[in-house]
Amino acid sequence: MRLPALILFLLISLPLRAEPSPPLSVDTLEHGRFELSAQRGKWVLVNFWATWCAPCLKEMPELDEFDREREDAVVIGLAFEETSAEDLRAFLKVRPVSYPIALVDVYAPPEGWVVPRGLPLSVLIAPDGSEVKRFMGPVTAKEIEQAMVPAGG
Repeated sequence: MRLPALILFLLISLPLRAEPSPPLSVDTLEHGRFELSAQRGKWVLVNFWATWCAPCLKEMPELDEFDREREDAVVIGLAFEETSAEDLRAFLKVRPVSYPIALVDVYAPPEGWVVPRGLPLSVLIAPDGSEVKRFMGPVTAKEIEQAMVPAGG
């Protein structure tokens, strides 16, 4: 009876095998092409958001500060809505952020990435390219940093 409990304990205690994130290559509005593969060695927060999403707007200043203050991390914003690049640029003049923003086609999101069922949706990618955690709803810098700790951040 003790042996199965020990085996179960060992299986539960083993670290989960991290799955690599899908590739991501998008044209941003002001920062050129963003290649997730070029970010190896850094933490990446992929943030799906929309201009009409109040929780998305609430988290933007904190994500911007997180991106500016951490040299080991970058944020990429994926505007997941039906709008034009011109309208999105006009919106960002009123609510600017320093991290790159790409407009994502809601009918053809980046291949291999989860289609958000709600916004905001953020995906934390470790420096080795593996997905660490998904955050549904607004996320704070503290929550991101807490998720980084068990993964070596």
